[in-house]
Formats: sequence, structure tokens, C-alpha cells
Amino acid sequence: MVKIGNIELGEFPLLLAPMEDVSDPPFRAVCKDNGADLMYTEFISSEGLIRDAIKSRKKLDIFDYERPVGIQIFGGDEESLSLAAQIVETTNPDLLDINFGCPVKKVACKGAGAGILKDIPKMVKLTAAVVKATKLPVTIKTRLGWDDNTKNIEDVAERLQDVGIKALTIHGRTRTQMYKGSADWTLIGKVKNNPRIQIPIFGNGDICTPEQAIAARQKYGVDGVMIGRAAIGYPWIFREIKHFMKTGEHLPLPTVLERVEVCKKHLRQSVSWKGEVVGILEMRRHYTNYLKGLPHIKEFRQQLVTYNTLAEIEEVLDAVVLQYKDHIFERAAPQLAAHDFLPADNEMAGCNVYG
Repeated sequence: MVKIGNIELGEFPLLLAPMEDVSDPPFRAVCKDNGADLMYTEFISSEGLIRDAIKSRKKLDIFDYERPVGIQIFGGDEESLSLAAQIVETTNPDLLDINFGCPVKKVACKGAGAGILKDIPKMVKLTAAVVKATKLPVTIKTRLGWDDNTKNIEDVAERLQDVGIKALTIHGRTRTQMYKGSADWTLIGKVKNNPRIQIPIFGNGDICTPEQAIAARQKYGVDGVMIGRAAIGYPWIFREIKHFMKTGEHLPLPTVLERVEVCKKHLRQSVSWKGEVVGILEMRRHYTNYLKGLPHIKEFRQQLVTYNTLAEIEEVLDAVVLQYKDHIFERAAPQLAAHDFLPADNEMAGCNVYG
């Protein structure tokens, strides 16, 4: 049983990555329905929380059906992170995560996110301050290092554990890689198999098939995997991995009707949480992924990103079901990632801007 503090997550938990402009409550709801074991909010600026910025405060919204759920914060200042941790605690999440992995320039150049990978002593100091500031279990999401010359994640993991974190998620790329190339799981495996490490280690990067998730477990020994872009428009990835792990067989792919019904739920939740105008506008980024694999879908997709009322959009989605009710989706052939995910004696296989 994998545990973060007193939170029990099962034998091999599947985590939903914290993705900016994606991992909001409506998206988390459909992922939870399909088997995500632990989910995180979009990352929240510590400075924004302290300034009482509306957007930052809105991201603190969590709901009981999501539990266990963690709130993720970022920042490069000890006092701000500590104060933000205290604010987060008042909203009663199950845990608090610190983002030390975001490579985006406007974050990293301020010494936050992956920017802290240039100053590991400061990273440890900031973490210790947050651990001291809250009673919540504190976890970290980070990368292998700043660049190929500073892949120091093994030392970092030990030092973060020593100051009190309860779990560590490692994205298998450096900051300079951004999201390019393939994730390197070798160092993630070394951290997990370090005898000094006693906390759960979760791997992140390029997990988009059940075969890859099993290979990550078997080859690298991680306690669980975090899934990012493979879940966007396809929350079924969680249940598919669980079923494959249990039975060795693939679940049937979701039908057009199933895809549209989940898309509708996502849309309705978005409108309910954000209001019709914003909810419809921000839902537009998801339609391409929900309808991926349908031929000649361009006209329908154009309508979905043009119409401005819930009734109009649901009418288009109903038309998609009628048009494609007999469509049979094809499962993409499993692919090996460049880092060779598979054990040599196994025929298992391997997509993720966010991990």
C-alpha cells in the first residue's frame, strides 16, 4: 500500500498531473470518474495568493468527490511560500505540493518552478520553510536537473526527504529540455532504488499507454506514475491502465457516445464552475482531443469552437453521435520510447507536454 503521510493510495496509484489551464475542477471530475487516484490543482502563485488575486484564489476550489486532492503552489521566496502554505491549509486539501519543475521562462526566470534547480541549497531551504509552516503533508514535483551537466536528482531527493517531504514526483527531463525529446527514466529508477529513500517516488514523463505504465513499474520500481497530456480529452487512460494491470487485457475503446457523454459532463461542469461565457470559452481547448480519431470532423469542430451557448454546443455534440454512431476507433500500436521503456524479456510497450 502506497501512502503519503496517512493518505492511502492503493498498490500502484495513478496521479493526474497539475497542468496549467487544464487541471481545473471540471477536468478533474471526469478523471476521477475514470480512476485517477490522486489529483492536483493547477499550480498557484504564492505571490498571487498573498495579494488575494482572484484567479489564484479561484484555483483553491476543491470538492469532496475529488479526494484525495492536493493543491500545488510555486514561488521563489521563503516568506511568500510559507504564507501561501498557511492560506492553502485553510481550504483543507489532503496535501500540499510545491512545483519545482515548471520550465516556462516567466516562472523559471524568477527563481521559481524549475528555476530553483540552479540553487539546490535554496530549494531545500524553501521546502523546509513550507514543511514547517503547515500541518499538511508536503510533496514536491521537480525535474532531473537544470541541464545535462546538473542531473543531481539523487542528491536532491535525499535532501528533500531529510527536511520532511512525504513524496516526490520526478519528471524525467531537465529544464533545458523543456518538453522536447524523450523522458529519461534511468535516474528516476536510481532515486527509487536508493536505500536511503523511504518516501514514495512517482515517475512522470511519456506515460500514455497501459504498457508503458506497467513497464515503468517493472523496470524502474516506481511507486506510481503521474499522467499529464495523455489524459487530456481521454480520461479513460486511468481505467485502461488499471484494467490492463489487473487482467493483462485491454478494455474496449470508448465509443463515440461515451466520448460525447463525458465531453458533455466536462462542459456542463465547466459552465457550472466558471459561468457560461468563460466556461464555454475555456472548454474549446478540449474538443479536438475528445473527438480525435473521427474522420472529417473539421466542420463539427469549427462549430464547437464558434458557438457561444450551452444548448448550441450540446446540439452539435448530439449531431456528432448521429453522424459517427457506427465508427470503430482503432487502438494505436504501442510504441517504444527512445529511452527503451521495456524490460528486455517483456513484449510490453510507449506524449505528454505536461508530463
